[in-house]
Amino acid sequence: MIELLLAADTGFSFAGTFPIGLLFVGIAVFAAVGAMSHEHERAFSASLIYLGLGALAALAIQVLEIGWLDPTGDDAKLVEHVAEVALIFALFSSGLKLDRELRWREWSSVTRLLALTMPLTMAGVALFASQVMGLSLAAALLLGAVLSPTDPVLAGDIGVGPPGDEAEHEPNFALTAEAGGNDGLAAPLVVIGVFVAEQGGTDWIGEWLLADLAYPILAGVAIGAAVGLAAAWSVKGLRDRELLAPGFDGYHAIATALVTYGVAETAGAYGFLAVFAGGLAFRRYEHDHELNANAHRGAEQVEKFMELAAILMLGSLLSSAGLGAPGWEGWLLAVVLLVVIRPLSTLISLLGSNVEGKESRTFVAWFGVRGVGTLYYASTIVTAGVLSDGEQRVVVWTAIACVIVSIVVHGVTGGPALRRLLATLRPQPAREPATPPAR
Repeated sequence: MIELLLAADTGFSFAGTFPIGLLFVGIAVFAAVGAMSHEHERAFSASLIYLGLGALAALAIQVLEIGWLDPTGDDAKLVEHVAEVALIFALFSSGLKLDRELRWREWSSVTRLLALTMPLTMAGVALFASQVMGLSLAAALLLGAVLSPTDPVLAGDIGVGPPGDEAEHEPNFALTAEAGGNDGLAAPLVVIGVFVAEQGGTDWIGEWLLADLAYPILAGVAIGAAVGLAAAWSVKGLRDRELLAPGFDGYHAIATALVTYGVAETAGAYGFLAVFAGGLAFRRYEHDHELNANAHRGAEQVEKFMELAAILMLGSLLSSAGLGAPGWEGWLLAVVLLVVIRPLSTLISLLGSNVEGKESRTFVAWFGVRGVGTLYYASTIVTAGVLSDGEQRVVVWTAIACVIVSIVVHGVTGGPALRRLLATLRPQPAREPATPPAR
């Protein structure tokens, strides 16, 4: 029998591409489990490990001459969808974390970051891209829009904790809520660049204000709130009637995030904004920490897996040709964005805000983490096909360069900076009154 098998025409196949890929993914998951198990004990974030593993995969792909994904070609749609799914769960999970009351003053710092920091960042990047990189106005605006959102996936290590975490300090809250809101609000900024590329002029402004700003934002928030409340009500009702085991609360959260996004996008609203609002609404329906904690764990587990997939994919896309596409000007933008544009626009936005103290404002200004959201919107530019091949390649790879620099720099500085911040925010223990000397 063994001889027959050995003599079969098909023979044996060694070192096939698919099993090697499965082996690598298995190793990556092992590494991810270890990274997430001790994420608060390291000096760097788990995303940095994922990026390094992805870079190793990119090297193997080059050596083995494997045909792989091209983020500026036909594979952009796949990259877009992987990043899209990762963001859906990250945004819903972010909404579930936030206990802050929905009052204007309580959210004023977040409002400033969304209404001022985002457009200032877009303007700063667009100015650099047009004047230093030599991009057209449309390409410069699109690059600015792509780099305007911060990332809820990669900001998890420096944001607020799970539901019920009492240590919700203003800087951490501001970063988490900002990342939750600006991934959806980046869409109308991207549309501005698309209009300029396709039509030019200003005749499109009225259409943009109504169809790309007002309606999709309002509809997204309304749909997210309605679905989130309905989902939380159904969980509570089913559990009270013993029709839903508590162990499946996490799956219910996964379904809620997907349904919310699907309904919002079908209605022409911004799905990312809807899932964030859905997480907020779910959290506020019933402040039962067990229910919310279970729901959060379910969404967070999928979020962590999709973070691993998205960052591994990002790392695997790297090539010498791609990394050279931005030129020295594009790589300089990555540095300028981190040390000038983001800090300056944030500090301007937070003047007079409830983010008090130099340390807190510096913390928020520094950690404008770029990541999966930027990768998603860069892919949408490719699928839209509004730029020339040359400019499209520069925009996409410059965005990737900025993400890489952000993951490395923020991944290394996140842990130490957070510990220093908490040390300044933690109330100092009261001194014991001095004991008078015995007579």
